[in-house]
Amino acid sequence: MSYHNRQQDLALYRLFQLISPSLPIGGFTYSQGLEWAVEAEWVTNRVSMQEWLENALMNSVATLELPILERYDQALQLEDTAQLKALSELLYSSRETKELRAEEKQRGQALYTLLKQLEINHDCFDWTDVQPNQLLGLCVAAKHWGIDIERLKQGYLWSWAENLIMAGVKLVPLGQTDGQRALIQLSELFPAALVRASTIEDWMIGSFTPSISIASSLHETQYTRLFRS
Repeated sequence: MSYHNRQQDLALYRLFQLISPSLPIGGFTYSQGLEWAVEAEWVTNRVSMQEWLENALMNSVATLELPILERYDQALQLEDTAQLKALSELLYSSRETKELRAEEKQRGQALYTLLKQLEINHDCFDWTDVQPNQLLGLCVAAKHWGIDIERLKQGYLWSWAENLIMAGVKLVPLGQTDGQRALIQLSELFPAALVRASTIEDWMIGSFTPSISIASSLHETQYTRLFRS
């Protein structure tokens, strides 16, 4: 096996590590409004859960997170610190509720702490200089480990979907087989989400998911909660 192939294999394994539920950033503790949607009976079964997640995928992940991942990657390549700050402010301001902003900050801070402990950094990136968020931390790690941005976006989609579907399995509740069916069907939309993300111009970056914003806001005062958002 050539040196280049070995490096590609290592990068792939590091991607697996980044998207693993065992990565200690608490991704499994958030439902992003899904817990309230179940309480309100907006989501009652596998089909309605898939519809909820499909809406989030195509109208938030594909139009906000994926385009920002792409632009973070470009800014790190160009060592454009001002762009890193601007993108971080845009991402944080696009989180429409107290809980979603707290989740962004908490997951980002947890990832920053982990990367510092692993001595992973980038020359143009100052940990204290931007709003903490997971996406920038993922891009810094990807640069360090030689993970291609397209692979990182694919990995991010899988991690996002797996975490929320597992939340749905607990909340609806669903059986494990139904959870796997939902993951298969949702992941079939990933290519379309990646294509949509590639068409998003700078001025178009953002999300439009009113139902998730409402659910997230009401989750703040939900009587019993298993999840932090």
